Amino acid sequence: MPHTAPDLIRRRCAHAVRMLAIEAVQAANSGHPGMPMGMADIAETLWRHHLKHDPADPQWPDRDRFVLSNGHGSMLLYALLHLSGYDLSMQELQSFRQLGSRTPGHPEVDLTPGVETTTGPLGQGLANAVGMALAEKLLAQEFNRPGHEIVDHRTWVFLGDGCLMEGLSHEACSLAGTWGLRKLVAFYDDNGISIDGDVRGWFGDDTPARFEAYGWTVLRGVDGHSFQALDEAIAQALRSERPVLICCRTQIGHGSPNRAGTADVHGAPLGAAEIALVRQALDWETAAFQVPQEVRQAWDAVERGAALHRQWQQRFDAYAQAFPELAAELQRRRRGGALREQTVAALAQAVREAERRSAKVATRKASQELLDAVAPTAPELLGGSADLTGSNLTDWRGSRSLTGQGSGNHVHYGVREFGMAAVMNGVALHGGFRPFGGTFLAFSDYSRNALRMAALMRLPVVHVFTHDSIGLGEDGPTHQPVEHAHSLRLIPNLDVWRPADATETAVAWEQALRRDDGPSCLLLSRQALPHAGDGQERLGDIARGAYVLRRERDERVVLIASGSEVSLALAAAQRLADEGIAARVVSAPCLEAFERQDEAYRRDVIPRALPRLAIEAGRSGLWWKYVGEDGDVVALESFGESGPAPALFEHFGFTPQAVAERARRLLAQAENR
Repeated sequence: MPHTAPDLIRRRCAHAVRMLAIEAVQAANSGHPGMPMGMADIAETLWRHHLKHDPADPQWPDRDRFVLSNGHGSMLLYALLHLSGYDLSMQELQSFRQLGSRTPGHPEVDLTPGVETTTGPLGQGLANAVGMALAEKLLAQEFNRPGHEIVDHRTWVFLGDGCLMEGLSHEACSLAGTWGLRKLVAFYDDNGISIDGDVRGWFGDDTPARFEAYGWTVLRGVDGHSFQALDEAIAQALRSERPVLICCRTQIGHGSPNRAGTADVHGAPLGAAEIALVRQALDWETAAFQVPQEVRQAWDAVERGAALHRQWQQRFDAYAQAFPELAAELQRRRRGGALREQTVAALAQAVREAERRSAKVATRKASQELLDAVAPTAPELLGGSADLTGSNLTDWRGSRSLTGQGSGNHVHYGVREFGMAAVMNGVALHGGFRPFGGTFLAFSDYSRNALRMAALMRLPVVHVFTHDSIGLGEDGPTHQPVEHAHSLRLIPNLDVWRPADATETAVAWEQALRRDDGPSCLLLSRQALPHAGDGQERLGDIARGAYVLRRERDERVVLIASGSEVSLALAAAQRLADEGIAARVVSAPCLEAFERQDEAYRRDVIPRALPRLAIEAGRSGLWWKYVGEDGDVVALESFGESGPAPALFEHFGFTPQAVAERARRLLAQAENR
C-alpha cells in the first residue's frame, strides 16, 4: 500500500531525527546512534502530535514532562528540541559531546533548555518520572477546583532494556502502580539489544506480565515503526486510569543497511561509508546537519506551543481571580520558591526553643519535634520513609499518609531506599514540593547513586539518615554505619549534617530547608544526647559548619568532634581541665558548610599551632585534613559488634577517659618534637 502524503512527511520528520543523531555522533566520533534511529518514529508520534509543551518557555508549569530514561540516546532528545524550536542551535548539535556545549554526552537539566532531568544511570530517569507524576497528581488534588483544572499534564518516558534490568525500575514502577499514576506513560524500546549483544541470554523477563502485576495498563506488541499503531496506542493510553507501558517492538539502528539490529550500532559512530548507505536507504539527499525546509516547518512547535500556553494562562487568570490565595500559593511553590514567612518564623522559634532545653534527647527525636513545629506552616513539605517511619521519625503531628489512590503529605515508600531517593529527585524536579525521606544511615548505600544525581542536579532534597553509629546497639554490624558519613562527604555539593544535640539538629533542618542549590543529609542518633550548649552563645555559628563550643585560656590541645561524640569531647576536656590541661572543643556538624567559610574563620576555629585530636565513631577519613599528620583521630576502623550501645562505646574506646588519654599522648608527642 503506497504511503499517503501525511505519512510521507511524518516519515521524513522521523528521518530528520535519525540523520541529525548519526551526523552528530559521527562529528564527535563518540556517542550512541542506535537508540535514536530506533525510536525516531515513536518520538515523531509523541512530540509532533501529543506532547503539550512550549519551546519558548521550557519552564511553563503545566507543560507535559518528557524523560529520556535511556539517556545514552541523548542525540534523539537534542534533535527533537532543536527541530521543535527550543533555544538549541544547529551549532550546538554540531558540538555534541564537546567541552562547553549545551549538548553533553547524556542530558543534563538546567544546561539544555527542555531537558527535564539528568539521565544516563539507567532506571533513574524512569524513577524520576514516577516522582514527577506523583507531584502532578498531588498538586492537582490540592489546587484544582471544579471548572478550574490548572494542574493537568502528563509525564512521558522513553526507556530501554537496560532501564528495566536495573532493580530500581521494580521499586519505582511498583509504587507507580500502587499510587495509580494514570498520567504516566512509558514507551519501552523493545529492540532486544544491549551493549553485549542479544539480551535473550541475560534478560528473559516477561516484562508485560511484570508491569501488569504492578497494576499498570500494558499495551503489548506495538510496532514501533508504524505511525498508525503508535497513534492507536497513545489514544488507548490516554483513556487509561492507570499508568501505561507501551511495549514498542523496534529495530535498533533502524535505517542502517549493515548495522541495524546489531550491538555494533549501539554505542559507536557508523562511519562515513555506512552513513552514505543510510542516506540512500532513507532517500535523504540533504547535506550533513541540513534539514529540508518542509520538514523544518512540519517540526516547528513554537506557534502551537504558544497557543497552548495562552489557553492555559487564560484558565489560570480566571482561577487566580476566583481563588487568589490558592493561585499565589501555587506560584510560590514552583521550583525554587522561597519559604513562607510563617515557616521562616517557625524555624527560628524552633531553634530558640531547642537551645533552651536541657534534657537529653536523641537527635532523631529532636528532628521530629522540629517537624511538629514547622511542618504545619510548610505545605510544600512531602515527607516519607523507607518502611522505618517509627524509627526515622519522619512523620509529624497532623501528617497524612499517602496510601493507594488517596492524597497525603507523608509517603510510605516501603523497603525501597533507592526508589525513594530517585522518586524524591523527580518530585523536586517537577516543582511544588520539598521532599524528604528517611532510612538508617547504614542503608544510605542503597540510595547512593540517586543522592549523587541529586547533588549533580543541585536539587533541594533532604535525606534523614538515623541510627548514625554503633550507638544503634544490639542490631549489630550489619546495621551499624562505619564508613558511611565520610562516604557521603565525598559527594560534591552534598551537605552532610551530623548534629550534636537538639539545637544543632534544628539548625541543620533550618539550613537544609533554606538551601535551594543542592541536597542535604541529616545523620541523626538513636541514643539520647545531652544538651551541648551550656549557656554558650552559638546560634549564629552552628550554621557555619564548625565552631568553638568550649574555649579556655592558655589552650594546649584542640578536640574536634561531630554528633554524639561532641558530648564525649566535652567530658574529656573537663577531665583534662581537672589535670590542668586546657582543651578547646570544636563542634563540627557540617564540614561542607565549614569549608565554605573564609580561611580566617577556619583558622580561628581550628588553629594549626595547637595539637589537634578529632573524635568520630566512624572511619577516620577526612578528619586527617583537619588534624594534620602530627594530629590524631579517635575513630572506628573496623566494623561494629552486637551489644548495648554503652558497652560498644567503651569497647571501641569512645569514653572520656580514653579520649583524654589520647589527648595526653598527643601532647607528649608534640612536646618531644
